[in-house]
Amino acid sequence: MEAIGERKIKANTMGGEARRLLWSALRPSAAALLVALACVGAVQARALTGKKNKTAKNADESYTPMPLDSGFGPMDLTAPPIPPEQIIQKFTEKESAFRAALDHYTYRRAVTVQTIDDDNKVDGQYYEVDDVIFDPGGKRTERVVYAPQNTLQRITMSPADFQDIQQRLPFVLTKEDVAQYNVTYVGKEKVDDVLCYVFDVAPKVMEKGKRYLQGRIWVDSEDMQIVITNGKNVPDDLRKGHEDLSPPFTTYRQQIDGKYWFPTYTKAEGILHFSGGNGYLGQDVHIRQTVKYTDYKQFGSKSTIIYAGQAQPGAPQ
Repeated sequence: MEAIGERKIKANTMGGEARRLLWSALRPSAAALLVALACVGAVQARALTGKKNKTAKNADESYTPMPLDSGFGPMDLTAPPIPPEQIIQKFTEKESAFRAALDHYTYRRAVTVQTIDDDNKVDGQYYEVDDVIFDPGGKRTERVVYAPQNTLQRITMSPADFQDIQQRLPFVLTKEDVAQYNVTYVGKEKVDDVLCYVFDVAPKVMEKGKRYLQGRIWVDSEDMQIVITNGKNVPDDLRKGHEDLSPPFTTYRQQIDGKYWFPTYTKAEGILHFSGGNGYLGQDVHIRQTVKYTDYKQFGSKSTIIYAGQAQPGAPQ
């Protein structure tokens, strides 16, 4: 998000109707867990520098994921039944298959971005509902369903914000991308009724013009797919007058069509520290953001998803 020095309101209106996110398909009592997690208090965002070839450790040694307490069992620090390297290999291969499968689904995405005042009340909001679909030629596209007036006054949505919404909040760590990250085994942890392997993830090198995740992931020990992502997209742009900051976030997935874990809900919250520029005073802005993904439907295709050398049941044909 970028700070607005002189308060201006940009109007953006279209007709349509947003649908509520359905939690009934989640595993038993998981809906209650996710609601509890979504109520986690604001966490102060720590900005990172974005110079080329800056390592994650040097960029921000103090960064820690958002605290998640409710519904999480104690961390088991004993060694996993198979080496962590094999777990990483298995789940990154599965994530590659998941990303390929996701390319054959349509879905609805509802985005809410709010600024919160000192009395914890909403004083500005951006809201938009989009259908992520395919055009007649089979190309992925987005169609705005509903976009009421944008009342954000203290910040404006930047191109990086929209890229985060489209690409990085539903984080996928594939076998093609894993070489860019340090992936460190933390332990085993039970979330609701799901036993997970837990890994810390940080970019090895942050190249100019690219964004990465720094945080923690929970991997289902049976399905070998990411089910929770908790962290921050880095680096932020810290140049005075050009500051572009983002809060830490948590993304939850659930099983769709009984096979792949698709993102269904993202919660982001933090206090963004804008130092000011171009004659503007600095300001702290409390941000709250949610993204809800619903109505997943498989789109017909001649493609076949291959995992471990075999066509996957339920994958598009």
